[in-house]
Amino acid sequence: MKKLLSASIAITLMSLIWLVGCKKDTIDPATYVQVDFKVPPGWPQPVYTFENNPLSSEGFSLGRKIFYDTRLSRDNTISCGSCHQQFASFAHLDHDVSHGIHGLLGTRNSPDIANAAWRTSFFWDGGVNHLENQPIAPIENHVEMDMTLPEVIDRLNADPDYRTRFKKVFGDETVNTQRMLRALAQFMAAMVSDDSKYDRYVRNDPNTKLTDAEYRGMDLFKQHCESCHKGQLFSDYSFRNNGLTPNAVNDSGRAHITRRPEDRYKFKVPSLRNVAVTRPYMHDGRFFSLDAVLEHYRTGISVSPTTDPMLIGGIAMSDQDKKDIISFLETLTDSTFLTNPIFAEPTQ
Repeated sequence: MKKLLSASIAITLMSLIWLVGCKKDTIDPATYVQVDFKVPPGWPQPVYTFENNPLSSEGFSLGRKIFYDTRLSRDNTISCGSCHQQFASFAHLDHDVSHGIHGLLGTRNSPDIANAAWRTSFFWDGGVNHLENQPIAPIENHVEMDMTLPEVIDRLNADPDYRTRFKKVFGDETVNTQRMLRALAQFMAAMVSDDSKYDRYVRNDPNTKLTDAEYRGMDLFKQHCESCHKGQLFSDYSFRNNGLTPNAVNDSGRAHITRRPEDRYKFKVPSLRNVAVTRPYMHDGRFFSLDAVLEHYRTGISVSPTTDPMLIGGIAMSDQDKKDIISFLETLTDSTFLTNPIFAEPTQ
């Protein structure tokens, strides 16, 4: 009888706690989600390994809060999440170039950041080679966030909630640049997208079958596209001139970093995961449909001294081939990742 009574009291107390918790959602849900990082089967080992920045639920939650905080911009209007939207695989849907403070425009398209832990470099020109350093550039860019790192740290340090969170993650309330960047890295590196229809097909999911068009498109993709968009990441992350005519700003691409003529007009090969939801395409967002992208590779290659030799003369494909390739590319959309609430903007 006593055991039954004790169990009854325990259940009642748990119910009361649950009811109180449901009364008002004042807790960042990510704090209570078990955040785990696993390398999907068949994938290469990631570049970013958390070796010096152990992933934790609290660290992930702190990084998420910073990622969506507009106080990182001078006029308090732009966050990392402004140009990296979850539903667009953390790219900027329907925006050809980045949009910053006071409506100012950048010169390049905001790339997606899914599967960031596998990236060997960042930005279209590879100007940053470490995930923890990546946020510095947009924060300090005058047309994006237009802040200095000391100014950002002052703003975060003035918030008692941030000081509490930093203490939970790092052991004391010190808010500094290294800790801020490591928290952001925990959030971004945990963005693993590996549950598309294609992934389920590769895993031999008995409930997943490719349509005839998707299967034909996969075969055509392997023939024409896989030399650059390789493996499970759908990119070799190399830098190539894919035959685009120079744009109005005459963006030199990789040569902007290396200063080498042989790198002129070369840009990083993007991953094609979730590509159907990341329009527009190319480094300057000039193409607003996958059909336009494929038509470029069929008839629009501009030849220059650095144009990739594989593309000179274009890629032969029929109209039906284009449709089939697009059908396959649409199988790379990972709806689970695009709607996962742990990556969404926190309510607090």
